[in-house]
Amino acid sequence: MVAVDGVRRYVVSHLSRIGRACDVDDVMQDIREAVWDGVTRGHYRQLPGIPFGAWVQGVCANVCAAHIRRELSHQTFPLLMEPGDADGPASLDALAILGIGGVDRSAEKIIDQEWARTIIELTRASVPAEVWELAVGRLTGPRQYGPPSPQDRRRWHAATVVRQTARTVQNALEVEPAEIRNIADVCQRAAECLPTTVLRRTAATIVRPDLRGPERTGALASLAAELGVTERYVAVQIGFARRLYQTSWRILRGGRRPAR
Repeated sequence: MVAVDGVRRYVVSHLSRIGRACDVDDVMQDIREAVWDGVTRGHYRQLPGIPFGAWVQGVCANVCAAHIRRELSHQTFPLLMEPGDADGPASLDALAILGIGGVDRSAEKIIDQEWARTIIELTRASVPAEVWELAVGRLTGPRQYGPPSPQDRRRWHAATVVRQTARTVQNALEVEPAEIRNIADVCQRAAECLPTTVLRRTAATIVRPDLRGPERTGALASLAAELGVTERYVAVQIGFARRLYQTSWRILRGGRRPAR
């Protein structure tokens, strides 16, 4: 993991070229998981004179390249629909820019407008107003190149929060009502709706049981070892994991699932 942390500048540099430095944390986690998986599966072979960091750099380059290809393959659409324009195409545009997959504009496969509107409404209601406005400004404005300013970082962070919330909302809405039989099912599935492995495991092992004090400290150490990250990295995810968990919990508890 020390070797992985050493490639962060490389990741930031390459993502900045396409205006996506806001994705650095997601890409770094993908790299951590790829390295961990490669080591545990025996894909890494130690060779004389070849440092482990060189292999990690190769993994990093492949993950970055794949992420950049995905980003460049998606057109950025204008955001967002106004309340009085909910039946127009803007709801599809909003889903695309929020990172929700499966948006297809063909006549046969176009996504249901009520479904799109529900995701947007629940996402907007689940994030602070300031975060929403910063994210809208970032996602609809022109791409910025070069070193990011402090305000750029705030906008990128806001965009990440909104996109991760939208994915959580979508996952929660797609849970079949028949799978929710009691409050225990709600709690379990709410944690499973979070969009990344780190957030899901943090919600399941720390947020859901509401660990405090020594119990939380022990869980942090155990989870960090399991995921191959630092305890500090897990600790800073707890607040966000809790907010996303509460969002999916409310959706599942309320049974809000529009017809598709």
